[in-house]
This record gives sequence, C-alpha cells and structure tokens, in this order.
Amino acid sequence: MRTPRSTTTPSRGSRRGVALALGLAATLAAGCGGSQAPTASAPAPSAPLTGTQAYLPGLEADVLLPDRARGAAVPVVLLVPGGSWQSADRTGLTPLAEALTEAGMVAVNTTYATTGDGAVFPEPAQDVACAARFAVAAAERSGFEPGPLVLVGHSAGGHLAALAATDDGDFAGTCPWPPARVEGLVGLAGVYDTAAFAGAMVELFGVSRSEDPTAWAAGDPIARVAGGRAAPGLRVLLLHGEADITVPLAQSRAFEAALTEADIPVQLSVLPAVSHATAYTAEVAAAPIIAWIQQQWPEPAPSSSG
Repeated sequence: MRTPRSTTTPSRGSRRGVALALGLAATLAAGCGGSQAPTASAPAPSAPLTGTQAYLPGLEADVLLPDRARGAAVPVVLLVPGGSWQSADRTGLTPLAEALTEAGMVAVNTTYATTGDGAVFPEPAQDVACAARFAVAAAERSGFEPGPLVLVGHSAGGHLAALAATDDGDFAGTCPWPPARVEGLVGLAGVYDTAAFAGAMVELFGVSRSEDPTAWAAGDPIARVAGGRAAPGLRVLLLHGEADITVPLAQSRAFEAALTEADIPVQLSVLPAVSHATAYTAEVAAAPIIAWIQQQWPEPAPSSSG
C-alpha cells in the first residue's frame, strides 16, 4: 500500500507540485551531490526500469518485461484498475499483465490518486496520463523499442484510461516523463457517459453536475470524443460482460456510437455470462486483448537471410 501524499489539506495543485519537487530533488541529490535544483525532467537512467517503480511521488506502477531480445519493437500496455474512483488496487490486474507480457508485450500495471486519498478530478486523470508516459519510458530504458501504446482500464479505470486517450493537453499536469501518444484503448466494462452515471461520480468531481457542467464535460469521454479530442489514429476495443449489473452495457454501447460517429475505429464485444467482477480477469480478457493488439499492429515478418 502506498503512503498518503500528505497529512495536511493543501489544494491538489500545490500538493502535487510540492510532492513532485521533493521527489525529484531527492533523486537528483542522490546522483548529483545534492546541490542541483529539481527540474521537470526525469533523471537519467542507470538501470532498466523493471519491478515496482515510483512514477510520481507516492504513486507506483509494476513494470513487467517480456522475454524478448533487447532492441525488439514491442507493444507497451498500461493497465488501469477500477475501484469506483475511491481506490485503485492494481493487484487484481497482475494476472492480466503477466499474460500480456507472456505474449511479448511490456505491461505496466499502475495505480493513481483516488477520492479515498482526497483527490478530485482532474488529478486521477492526470496520474493516468503521466503513467502512460512513464510506461513508454520504462520500455525504452529497459532496452526495447516502444511500439503502440495501449491503455487498458477496468470500470473507473476504463473511464480514466479513456480520458487519457482523449487528452489534448488538459491532463498534462506536472509529469517528469517525455510525452507519448496513445494509439490504443481497451475498455473493460468502463464508464464513458458521466451524465448517465452521475450518482456515483459526484465525489470524483467534488461538485454536482449542475454546479459545474464544464468540469463534468471535461471528464466525460463521450463529450471529449464528440469534441474531436481523441488522439490521432486512436483505435478502440470495448469488452463488456452481458451479466454486468454494476456498470450497464449501455455505457459501452453509447461510447461505441460516439466513436463511430467520430470515425474512430472501434470494436465492441459483449461477453456472455461475464460479470463486472470477472471482466478484467486474465481468463476472460487476455485472449481478446492480445488478439486485437496483434491484429491492429501486426509484427513485420522476419526477413529471410541468404
């Protein structure tokens, strides 16, 4: 479990800025004798980024590397857990991350600030957007050539992953990792229509939808897609269990319609007998995700010698 970011209650912007400055200062002091002021860039690598890593002060992600030759071009997949925006326990996604790694991908399993930490929108979305940038940097620094960056999110994590995939600068925050373009999005029983799910999202936004419709629109993936904010070339896979009674299938159907209207390639697969609690399991999600990624971004055939 990660430690809380602060025991006081400064604004979320000042809390993130202070924490980031302190974290980078400590990193730079360890490598430079302690006299250099922190900057907004990540420290130079000294070893591959693998295992559990802090991608922002107080926030961790697990980096899983495939058994492939260094220098190979590999898909980079960021996994984003659900938790009703109140928690972000990534351990449930570990088996799925391992399955993706076994299929030859770099998998990064992240957490993010939640309402249980006192965070409100847009901080959780900023965290996920930064984790996506970290995932690409982790692949590079581990000796791989980053291929397509694909975000995989379940439930509330699907909502935040969709926001990161439609980020045109709104969620840049203060992130020390180089910019990266999201090319793929996989939503696992995600929430994409905030108006239809408003009762469960007031704590995330900190106000009701009627009190701040602008913030709610900024945090609505469907509105962002309709506004042309999706990453150029984005491709989307939506998986939703037919037996899901927590997040209605209508959420994925509405997102599919919005993506189709915006001419964004999308595939919706309705999974028979799959519930909300099983949609993210490796047994259910690994095969369709792997097949979709391999279909969308096929590896070039090895060149023949001689």
